[in-house]
This record gives sequence, structure tokens and C-alpha cells, in this order.
Amino acid sequence: MKKMSLIKKNHRWIILQKLIITSAIIGFLSALLGNTLKKITEHYEEIFFALAKNNWMLYLLFPILSFSIIYFLRQTLFKKKENKGIKEIYESTDSKTKNLPAYKVSSHFLNGLITVIFGGSTGIEVSTVVASAAIGSVVQQKENVFKRYKTQLICAGIASGITALFGSPIAGLIFAYEVISGKFSRSFLLTNGIAVAVAFTFTHFVDSQPMFNIAVLPWHLHALPYMILLGIIAGVNAVYLNRCVLLFKQKFATIDKQHLRILIGAGFVSLALLLLPQLYGEGYHAVKQLIHYSSNLKLTLSFALTLIMVILIKPIVTSLTLVSGGDGGVFAPSLFIGAFLGLLTASVLNTFFNAGVLPINFMVIGMAAMLSASIHAPFTALFLVCEAINDYTLFVPILIVCLISKYTAKLIYPYTVYSYSRV
Repeated sequence: MKKMSLIKKNHRWIILQKLIITSAIIGFLSALLGNTLKKITEHYEEIFFALAKNNWMLYLLFPILSFSIIYFLRQTLFKKKENKGIKEIYESTDSKTKNLPAYKVSSHFLNGLITVIFGGSTGIEVSTVVASAAIGSVVQQKENVFKRYKTQLICAGIASGITALFGSPIAGLIFAYEVISGKFSRSFLLTNGIAVAVAFTFTHFVDSQPMFNIAVLPWHLHALPYMILLGIIAGVNAVYLNRCVLLFKQKFATIDKQHLRILIGAGFVSLALLLLPQLYGEGYHAVKQLIHYSSNLKLTLSFALTLIMVILIKPIVTSLTLVSGGDGGVFAPSLFIGAFLGLLTASVLNTFFNAGVLPINFMVIGMAAMLSASIHAPFTALFLVCEAINDYTLFVPILIVCLISKYTAKLIYPYTVYSYSRV
């Protein structure tokens, strides 16, 4: 009896050791993928955007070129199967037999890269999330004993991918829990904790700079009601973003010929980029520019109209990018819209109501509020944005506004782009 008990104990210890090593491997591979995709995308997006600014014809050429390349790759390399984004992860975690295939790593890596560098108005976050999830899924399949930890190891890849992009292991962990798993256990904490620790260590040595170089200012209690107002507005805008994506997917699904989808989508995306170059790619270049000049910007009629047009048109262009074959989701668009929405709200309050609020703070809070409302993940948004600016000064107002924006959005429309796919 004692011998049998000792054998079982040793067996459990061996499994634990394997689980720890496997989680570390997933964390490293996902961080390598995330950092590589981020660096390459930033580099080539900057180059192609500069070319387009000097030759407006490229705004018309790039979208149809990128969607055509993605379609060609799908037909020749990726088994003629479309990328479905986060839905692919849910299909895997909800099934005992269905797994993410290895080719999904390269598929989402290449498609995400091509989409963004040629102006597709999404981002690489969802591409990284699905590719990292595929890493977790593939590694999990190597040992039969890991079948019971399938969801945990997929989430380990996802959490590590988010950690690599934003330098925030806490945001990575919480995103994997809030959006993907929904279940917390010791095995989840062990696998994901080890994976994000490895991913964060790797990312820290590769790129220790925060995503946005922002000097936020101390907040004052008198500004809190205005921040709450921003949260409500962000919740409404998040519903608009999600409904746009879902509506365009439904409408374009009735178009049988893919080349027709590409032509229609690319045509509208090209015109939007020509009208509003801020919409090019993930749009972080425009956010950084706004941050730099936010303290000196005056709310003129033309500036206000530009902000409003960007906020209203971005969800449409994002939707058209996705239905035309581009890779991505609502992650980067939410941060982008939130920054513009925060600046517009602060500018209107200061100009017409003499509110005395700080535009830079409202931009940061707006980013978090929009992300929280778009994916129904307030704590992910809270830690992700605080780490993206490497500053926790606005922790309390961001927390309050993220909760308000989420429940405002949920009250109007109960689904996100992600959760709708599970209905």
C-alpha cells in the first residue's frame, strides 16, 4: 500500500515537473513570436506609411494588395481555410477533440503583419493572441497527460502573447481569465503564472520601453464626474464598434465571391485612408502624435470634425478590413478610438463648460474605457493601459470608468465580437 502511494506521489511530481517545463517553453515561444511580430510590424508599417504620405496613390493600392496577398496565401499555404480570430480559440477550448493546428501560428503571424503594414485598420493583438494560443495547443498535444490541461496551456500562450505586446504580465493573466477561460484553478495559476513570468523576463530584455511615452498628471476629485461621463460615452461607442463588425460580417457573408469582397472592402478602406490617414494600420502613430501635441491643441471646428469623423469611421474601416480577409480584431481599434474620444470629450468640456480637465489624462482613461467596454474585460483594460504607459497614477479613476463603460455597453448590447461567436 505504501509502495503504491509512493508511486502515485512520484507520478504526480513528474507530471508537475513536466507541466512547469512545458509552461515555460510556451511562455518563451509566445514571447518570441509576440515581440518579433511587434518589431517587424512597427518597422514596416512606418516605412509603408511614409511612402503613402508622399504618394497618395499608394493609399489606393496598399489595401487591395494586402487583401489579395492574404487570399493567395490562404489558397496556397493555409489549406484554403479562413482565420476566424478568437472564435478559433473558443472552438478549441470548448471541444475535447478539436485543437488549433500548427499552421495557425504562421497563418496569423503573416496575415496580421501583411494586414497592418499595408494600412489595414486593425492591429496585431488578436493575431498574436491566436498564434500564441496555437503554440499552447500544439505543445499540449505532445503529451497525452496534458489533455486535461488543454485550456490552461492554451491560455498560457495567450497570456504570454499579451505580456509580450504590452509588457504587462498581470494584463496577460487577467485577459486569459476574463476573455478566454472564465475558470480559475490552481493549474491555471501555475501554468499561466510561469508562462507570463518567462514572457515578461524575455520581453524586458528585448524591449523595456513602455508602449506610449505619456507623462500623466495627478487627477483631482472634481474631474471624476466628467470621467464617469467619458465612461458612459465609451460604452456607447464600444457597442457601435462591436455592432459594426458583426453587421458587416453578416452582410458580406451573403457575397459568395471572395474577389468581390476584396474589391468592395479594399475600395472603401482606400478611400477612408485617403480621407483620414490617421486610420492607417493600427493607428498608434496617430495616438502618439496626439499625445505629443495634446496640451497645445485648440478645439477649432475643423479639429472637432476630424476627431468626430475618426471616431465614427474607424469602426467601419476596421469592419471592412476584417470582412475583406484582413487579420485582427477590436483590440487596437478600441485603444485608438478611446484616445480620440478622450481628447474630444476633454476638449469639449474645457471649451464649452470650463471644466479644467486634463486632455492627456482623458486620452489614457478613454483608451482603457473603450477596451473594457469592447471586450467586457475591465481589469484587463485597467492593467494593460497602466502598463502601456508605465504609470499607475490614474489607477483609481481608470478602474471606476472601466467598470462603468463595461456595464453601460452590456446594458445596451449584451455581446462582444468575441462572445457573440459562442452564441
